[in-house]
Amino acid sequence: MNLFGEALRWIGDGSHWGGPGGIDTRIVQHLWVTFAAVGIAAVLAIPLGVLIGHTGRGRLVVVALAGAVRAVPTLGLLTLLGLAIGIGVEAPLLALVALAFPSLLAGAYAGIEAADPGAVDAARAVGMSEWQVVTRVEVPLGASVLIGGIRAATLQVVATATLAAYISDTGLGRYLFSGLKSRDYAQMLAGALLVAALALLLDLLMAALQRASSPTQGKVPS
Repeated sequence: MNLFGEALRWIGDGSHWGGPGGIDTRIVQHLWVTFAAVGIAAVLAIPLGVLIGHTGRGRLVVVALAGAVRAVPTLGLLTLLGLAIGIGVEAPLLALVALAFPSLLAGAYAGIEAADPGAVDAARAVGMSEWQVVTRVEVPLGASVLIGGIRAATLQVVATATLAAYISDTGLGRYLFSGLKSRDYAQMLAGALLVAALALLLDLLMAALQRASSPTQGKVPS
């Protein structure tokens, strides 16, 4: 409890705010790395997931590959990329993209597959093209599941983004590594608390977005 209090005092200390190494700057860096990794992974994974969910083709192969990527330890992958690319934020970003990819892919194809087959058949019956079926029927009906995949990926990445500080001076993870090196355990716990608070905040925002995207949202049960 004493260490917890020291960590809270460390966070509340004005000298730890402002400047290139301040808490506010680290939070912005942490969010930037998180959103960049999830965004890049989404550009790659979501269209592929939608295609798989719509056509039903290639599901086993792609899911197996995504599962293999998920099984790779992020720290090990980060170390290999760091050795190949060098010091900087590029290696952590690529490792986090790989971490986010499986959840985004699974959310995309599961969301499309979850669309009501009756609604899909009706859309085709009225003459909608396959593109219109996807964009006007399947994606809206599966949006909640798709956003659930984005939510899962975001939480995984925001927690693991602490590893970005392993080979770059980026994010809240710097407090954990600096605290460990100097045996400043209050700083370490403060960094962990900040990451946890950031993850909880993002989870609440994503949960609200997921509820709002539900096709039953706002409907009165009959």
